[in-house]
Formats: sequence, C-alpha cells, structure tokens
Amino acid sequence: MATPLQHTRNIGIMAHIDAGKTTTTERILYYTGITHKLGEVHDGAATMDWMIQEQERGITITSAATTTYWKFKDIDYKINIIDTPGHVDFTVEVERSLRVLDGAVAIFCAVGGVEPQSETVWRQADKYNVPRIAFVNKMDRTGADFFKVLTQIEKRLGSNPIPMQIPIGAEDNFTGVIDLIERKAVVWKEDDTLGVNYEIQQIPEDYKELAEEWREKLVEAVIETDDDLLHRFFENRDNITVEEFMSAARKCVITRKIVPVFCGAAFKNKGIQRLLDAITQLLPSPLDIEAAKGTEPHTEKEILRHPNADEPFAALAFKIATDKFVGRLAYLRVYSGVLKAGSYVFNPRTKKKERISHLYQMHANKQISIEEISAGDICGAVGFKDIRTGDTLCAENKQIVLESMTFPEPVIGISVEPKTQNDIDKLSIALSKLSEEDPTFVVKVDDETGQTIISGMGELHLEILVDRLKREFNVECNQGKPQVTYKESITSVVEYRELFKKQSGGKGKFADITVRVSPCDTQIKGLQFIDATKGGVIPKEYIPAIKKGFEQAMKNGPVAGFQMDSLKVELLDGTFHPVDSDSLSFEIAAKLAFKNASIQAGAVLLEPIMNLEVITADEYVGDVISDLNRRRSHIGGTEERGGAQVVKAKVPLAEQFGYVTVLRSITSGRGSATMEFSHFQQVTENISKSIIEKIKGKFTFINI
Repeated sequence: MATPLQHTRNIGIMAHIDAGKTTTTERILYYTGITHKLGEVHDGAATMDWMIQEQERGITITSAATTTYWKFKDIDYKINIIDTPGHVDFTVEVERSLRVLDGAVAIFCAVGGVEPQSETVWRQADKYNVPRIAFVNKMDRTGADFFKVLTQIEKRLGSNPIPMQIPIGAEDNFTGVIDLIERKAVVWKEDDTLGVNYEIQQIPEDYKELAEEWREKLVEAVIETDDDLLHRFFENRDNITVEEFMSAARKCVITRKIVPVFCGAAFKNKGIQRLLDAITQLLPSPLDIEAAKGTEPHTEKEILRHPNADEPFAALAFKIATDKFVGRLAYLRVYSGVLKAGSYVFNPRTKKKERISHLYQMHANKQISIEEISAGDICGAVGFKDIRTGDTLCAENKQIVLESMTFPEPVIGISVEPKTQNDIDKLSIALSKLSEEDPTFVVKVDDETGQTIISGMGELHLEILVDRLKREFNVECNQGKPQVTYKESITSVVEYRELFKKQSGGKGKFADITVRVSPCDTQIKGLQFIDATKGGVIPKEYIPAIKKGFEQAMKNGPVAGFQMDSLKVELLDGTFHPVDSDSLSFEIAAKLAFKNASIQAGAVLLEPIMNLEVITADEYVGDVISDLNRRRSHIGGTEERGGAQVVKAKVPLAEQFGYVTVLRSITSGRGSATMEFSHFQQVTENISKSIIEKIKGKFTFINI
C-alpha cells in the first residue's frame, strides 16, 4: 500500500567534510531496519559509500539515494534520503540534491562547528528555500561544545537556531540528552553498544535550571509566531498541548523562521532515533511545499504543478548515472501526476518523446523494480536515449519546463591521453559518459596540439575521474600538469565597423556591420545581443547569423584564447550587397568584429580566486601568512577556533598547486587547509604576460 503524501519525507543529509553525514545515514538505515549491520566509513563498509574510491578514501564522492520507513506514534513514515558529499570539489552533488528535496538535516561537528563548506551548503539550501533541522554530531569527541556551535550557526549562517534538546555531559561524559519539550532526560545504557535501548528519566538536578532556561527560549521562539497560541499562553502557560506546540514548531521550520537543533554521537549510536522522530515531526511533506513553478514552452507563461497524482505528469531529472547492470540511469523527482513503467514522457528540451522501460526505487547502487511512481516521490528510471541533468519530463499534451539548475564552472584542467592507440575511442566514449553524469566536468580539445583537456572543480575531482577511467572503463591514461581555467573580459565601450568582402571570380562575399561592444549591464551570462538597426539596412534573415558569429567567437578570447563569459553587443548599422551578401558573410564579419573590437575595448585575462581557510597552531601563524603573501593572497584576518588559529585568505588558484605539501612543511604537519572557489578576478598586466608566455600562444578550445 502506497504511503500517503502527508507521511512522506524527501530529505538530504548535508555538512562539511568529516562532520559525520554518512555515519549518521548508516545509523538511520540500521535503526529503520533497512540494514542489519552497522556499516562504518573507516572500514570501507558504509552502504551509501558504494564506490570503490569512496571506500578507499573514506569520503563521499557521489550523492546516494535510499528509501526507508520509520514508525512514529503508530504512523509509518516513508523517508527518501540523499546522502551528499562534504568535499567542495563535489559541490555539484549537493546542488542538484537540494534542488529536488523538501527538507534537509544539516550536520555539524561538535568540535569543528560551522566550517567553510558548512557555509557553502547552507547557502545552497537558502538558494532553494529548503527547510532544515540541525544535528550537532560527535558530542563524544574531545573539545565538543554544543553551545559554541549554536552561537556559530547564529552568527556565521545568520539563522535562528533553537535547541529542542541539550546534551547531558560532553566528550567522554556524554551520556544522553534532555528533551526540552517533554522535560525528560533520554539516557543511553552504557552496556548497549548498538544504542537501541535508552531510558526516559527525570532531568538530573544539576541540569534543571539550564533546561528551564533553554525551554523558555524554545517556547518563546515558537509561540510568538502564532497569535492564537500566544494569547492562550499568556492566559495559562499550561494550556497548550505538546501536539499543538509541535504543530506550531513545524510551521516555523517550514517557513524557515527557526532551525531546531538536536545533538548526539552517531558513531556511538546516540541520538539517532530522536533525530528520526524530529524528521517525521518537523520537516515538510511534499504537500507542505509550494507548488512547483514552471513555464509553458510555447507561451512562456508561468504555470504551477501541485503535488497531486491527478495533475498532469511533471518531473525533473536531477542526476544521470551509468550503472553496469541497467545502463544509463536517470534520477527523477516527480512533482505531479503518475509515471508508469513502459509509458512515454515528453522532453521539452529535445522536443521528443522518450519511453521509460523500467522504474526503480533506489538504495545506494542497488535498485528495486517498481511499476509506477507518483507525485512527491523520488525514483530511478532507465530507457532514455537523450537526457541531461536538469531536464524536465512532462506529459506531451500538458507541457511545462521546470526551473533548471545552475552549476559552478570548472576552474582547473589537465591534459589526458590514452597509453595505447587502441584506447582512443574507448577514452572518448568514457569521457562522454562521465561528462553526462557530472555537469562540472568539461571535456575540450586543444585545436593546436590536439590534446584532450578535462576540467573540473579541483585536483581531487580530476584525480577521482582519472581513477574512474581506469577502473570502470579500463582506460589507462597519461596526464599532464594541472592548468588553471582562465576567462577573458573587456573593460570599456567601443564602437567598431567591420567591412568584410572577398572576390574570387563569380559570386563573392560581402558584409558590413557597425557594432558597439561593451561589458554586460548586469551579471548576465553569455551574449547580450541587441539589434538597434533601423530601416532594414541589414535584412532580418542575416541578424541571427551576426548573433551566432559573436557567440562562436566568444569561445576564443583575443588575449590568450580563453572563453569570454559575458558580452554586450549592440548592432548599430550596416550595409549589404544584393548578390554577394549571405548569412555566412555576416557570421564571418561578426567573428572578425569581435576580435578587433575586443582588443580596442581593453580585453583582459581573469583568473579564479579561491577562498582559503588554514587551521594551524599559534606558533605557525606568522609563517603561514608570510607564505600566503608570497602567493599574491589577500589576508582576510585570523580567529581562534577550538584552541587553534584560523587564517582566512583569498588566493589565486594558480598559486595553490601543491600547497598542502608546503603547509605541512611550514607547520610541522600540524596545519590543514580547505579551499573553495570564490570568483574570477582581473589579472594584473605583468602577471598576465607571464601567464601568456607559460601557455605559449593561444589555446583554442572546441566542445566535443
């Protein structure tokens, strides 16, 4: 029997690397009965970390989906869970998961607190308006401080964290939690290593005052959002039932007015059952979320799809994976309607129908075949001939295009070539499949050298992809040194006339255009093209060719052949020849105009700047800052965290290759660093010259 939508939860587990996401998920699977043995990340036995590379390295690389059930107050809740990576190189996995989830559990380490990637995933959740609850994990670790993490969530993330539990003890003395609503202590038995059994006790005497203080804060934060409850509360403080209070708290979570905070120690099996209760009580069902918004492809009108099986079918493909047993597998979030195995769906991007041969309920890398999937659910589907991440699938007679996803651009690349000539075709096929799976993995060919350049989000990202080429596709590769992905831009406004004519006997080529080239008005990506011609000086059929010429030319900037991300072009005037002019002539004229006008408009090179955070002991701070200054860094300041010093800086990616090795040397192995992409910034003239000398001429990239 299908679970009612109001009892379904689509949630993600998100956090900084090493906060305990996968361990928490493994405990959830154990307590809900999906697995009968606790899988440990450090043993390489975690169910959700199914890739060989994940098991070897003890990190999550790809987001894994699973479905489980939890009974709370005699109601069976269906919970679809996506466990996401914590490493910044795999941020695309977090992005596409949050796009389709209704709620999230943000996990924080009780020692590390709010770390750089915590802020990144929090911003991603804000972007998609995802309600969330927080779980402060690793309360058993030395240096654990629950209340310090609360302060960090409030100050660094700008949220309103409200504890619904406070810990009893910390570090080795962490024995349980105090339920602030029920005014009871939940204490785990020391002899029960699996944490299945716990006792409900009275609050210890030495915690009563602290518990009442935090209970008052909890009650005030929730009650003040509901006028009826607030009125009744002032009349009689005991006039509100627990059920009424939790209903009001749930509304606060869904509207993102509060972030309820829980705590535990997943590795020691403490706090997970209560976290599951909170997921069912506080996080939204598909019915609690606003209807999915989209546009009608022909009219561009906004239309809505409500989470109802009777509405027209609409779903979003949020992930593409290659499975060795079922082939290309698309992960779908169904927003409305019903999809049956063997039926057809329409893809507005390709304007074609596709037959879904099989549907699967996912459990990490295993699939359970199902006959149909309904609104509000998540599944895997196979049978697609042409599908990409972010594609909308819908009913052909009721078309809709849902808002797609935006992904960060790759910032680092390496050249690869197969070790044997026989593997050239295999490499091309393998790279094509990997780039289908991962929108932040880009494959290009250097037109001059013929080298294949693969680009990604960081050195680890590319290292994993090269390893996958070897293990999954049996392609051994030689690889070059990492190279930074630069961009190009212009700095001023220029009017330019390009006259292109060629006569070689018979029909010639002729095109004459006058354009104004300038930086884009706002943060517009791509070409902002405006046809400002009057009186038909250029026939309308040639205008698209001019636009196409500029779009093609932007892939190869005038400084060093790198892509120009944004450009505003106004077509002001021009002339044509009744015989010699054609679309190709105007396209060529546009390409020549781009090159010459861009140089006059002060074309410059842009380089990726990274947010760097270095954690080190006090005595090494001076050496760390000195080294960063040599790397053209902008030091953002230092702060104390957990007994160590944290140095924050913005540093060019080009200066960071091999930095971890240098940092270990400077700090005698006691320093660590995390880095994530911040923005592109103009390179100074002398640095720009040295970069161009290093790359030895212009790189011309074409998509494959």
